[in-house]
Amino acid sequence: MTLIAIFFPCISFLLRGKIFTALICFILQITLIGWLPAAIWAVISLQNSRADKRNAKLIKAMKK
Repeated sequence: MTLIAIFFPCISFLLRGKIFTALICFILQITLIGWLPAAIWAVISLQNSRADKRNAKLIKAMKK
């Protein structure tokens, strides 16, 4: 999924169900200069999503 976020940032957002964000990312990605910030944004967003899932799993495990 990280490679998709790097090479196709808007697809990465679409696969995670963030349609409006994918549209904004696609508009940014259209330009050659905007592609790099879009790729960085997608990778950071993916990492944050993974961290949120990890934290939720830890919190759930601690409540038991």
